[in-house]
Amino acid sequence: MSLKILSRLKYSTEFIEKVAKLVRYHLFYYNVDEVSESSVRRLIRQVGPEDMEDLIRVRICDRIGSGVPKAEPYKLRHFRFLVEKLQRDPISAKMLKIDGDKIKELTRLPQSIKVGLILNALMDEVLDSPEKNEKDYLEKRVMELNETTEKELKKLAEAGKSKKMGLEEEEVTKIKKKHYVK
Repeated sequence: MSLKILSRLKYSTEFIEKVAKLVRYHLFYYNVDEVSESSVRRLIRQVGPEDMEDLIRVRICDRIGSGVPKAEPYKLRHFRFLVEKLQRDPISAKMLKIDGDKIKELTRLPQSIKVGLILNALMDEVLDSPEKNEKDYLEKRVMELNETTEKELKKLAEAGKSKKMGLEEEEVTKIKKKHYVK
């Protein structure tokens, strides 16, 4: 219906498509303990990350129009938290300006656990000092780390892994507080 009405009123094609998409998906099913992150990712992909906030607003307006007592219940706040969590870039080795293939090329290492250890050790350094996330510095550091013992490398990698997990948890906690969810 919205497609026909908005076309007849001579709205732009872009606007018509957006409204039709929001109308189509505004009754998405979401229950905190039942819906998985992967289904929310699918919804984000179908609607588009740029339109997720509008979709939530349409849902709130629909609730207000239905006369329910609470326009934004806990479930909707939790959904908003999950959308924000899934849309942000996770803290990972992918953020580094060097990857496993480049490390293998520089060190002539085969695909091995040592490549992952080097990546995690680099992650530790970059999380402490983001300015170190430069290609030249990282390449030089790869060569230095390649010379260290495996025991020392494991120690550095573990530090990087735990720091990454701690920062990730911290980010998620901030988003939860922002949306008043547990």
